[in-house]
Amino acid sequence: MENQFIPATSVNSGRVVSIKPDIHMFTVQIVNLFFVGDQQGWVLVDAGMPRSADNILKQTEQLFGEGAKPKAIVLTHGHFDHAGALEELVHRWDVPVYAHEMELPYLTGKKDYPKPDASVEGGLVAKMSPMFPTKAIDLGGKIKALPADGLIPPMPGWRSIHTPGHSPGHISLFRAADRVLLAGDAFITVKQDALYNVLTQKKEFQGPPRYLTTDWEAAKASVRRLAELQPAIAATGHGTETAGQELTDGLAHLVAHFDEVAVPDYGRYVDDHH
Repeated sequence: MENQFIPATSVNSGRVVSIKPDIHMFTVQIVNLFFVGDQQGWVLVDAGMPRSADNILKQTEQLFGEGAKPKAIVLTHGHFDHAGALEELVHRWDVPVYAHEMELPYLTGKKDYPKPDASVEGGLVAKMSPMFPTKAIDLGGKIKALPADGLIPPMPGWRSIHTPGHSPGHISLFRAADRVLLAGDAFITVKQDALYNVLTQKKEFQGPPRYLTTDWEAAKASVRRLAELQPAIAATGHGTETAGQELTDGLAHLVAHFDEVAVPDYGRYVDDHH
């Protein structure tokens, strides 16, 4: 996977946004990853696109100084655009990786992800999706299951929330103290299947990326669960950050109209939902 360059990008590629003094969102081509913490200790949340390790290492040094490395890497899920540089980063940094127990088969070489659904209702990115890698990676002894109680050992003050649908072990991360939500792909703020929207990062509240989502019932329940947390700020795996009334209204609308907005009219995984 890590050798396969995916020719997709957006206007925000290379952008760093400090959502909070200790949360920096870094956009790699079309996906966001997060540096959470400070000089005293930090964690990388998600690991970008294939062949992006050097980019991520460069950004790490800019934020935390030469030779800096995280306490751990925490994955929202293991799809290629969130774990693309994972093997190389683990090799360079020699740190543990945490993911939900239900995501481990895809990260220990036991099971490949389902093939993307190019037949799904959607734009050009959906049509390109068969070229996206789905093969399992094997992190061996480096991968650890997140505790079932929602605690994240290397991230005090944060909780993992199981938000399946897009993948079986998808999680979102929530910090109750300031109600910051890192939603992964449970919902996103760009229409990820439409190439123009991805390139321009046109903001709209959407369900998870259509071509890789296999369980729409679970996806809908996950969005509802996140809305109930009443986050003050949210950052997602794709698209730009959102806060305040825009976030409250956007999530409420997505929950109320999930079937029309998020669920495609047709596709391999849709029939189970309708």
